[in-house]
Amino acid sequence: MDKFPVTKNGFAALEAELKHLKGVDRPNIIAAISEARSHGDLSENAEYSAAKEKQSFIEGRIQELEVVVSRAQVIDPAQIKGNIIRFGATVIVADQATDEENTYQIVGDYEADINQNKISLSSPLAKALIGHELGDEVEYVAPGGRKTFDIVDVIYK
Repeated sequence: MDKFPVTKNGFAALEAELKHLKGVDRPNIIAAISEARSHGDLSENAEYSAAKEKQSFIEGRIQELEVVVSRAQVIDPAQIKGNIIRFGATVIVADQATDEENTYQIVGDYEADINQNKISLSSPLAKALIGHELGDEVEYVAPGGRKTFDIVDVIYK
């Protein structure tokens, strides 16, 4: 069985989602299905169909999270030291073309969220950054073309 790398905070979020799905969402959807059944003919009952579909989604997500949580390799970035970029690093980069700075944290696939600047370990940018260190120049091919970044800072927190 392969392990999934996940940060300490990411693991806590996955566990919280699993607990919420099992303790809140699952009982709520069971109640909604029961309520929809009481309305009569199930073949023409849109509420029942929607509730069953939602139940299927919830049960699928529970199964997925149980596998991920059981196979997670929890890594605490605060325990890592140094200027070399590895899993868990928060990296500040400056685009050489625009001088625009961006901050990214390299995380596991199951906790990646570009809206929070958390990029997956398997993303092209993370692959380009890993192994480099503070002050290096990194080039990678983005969807919009080739980009070159300077590594401004590497933080483990």
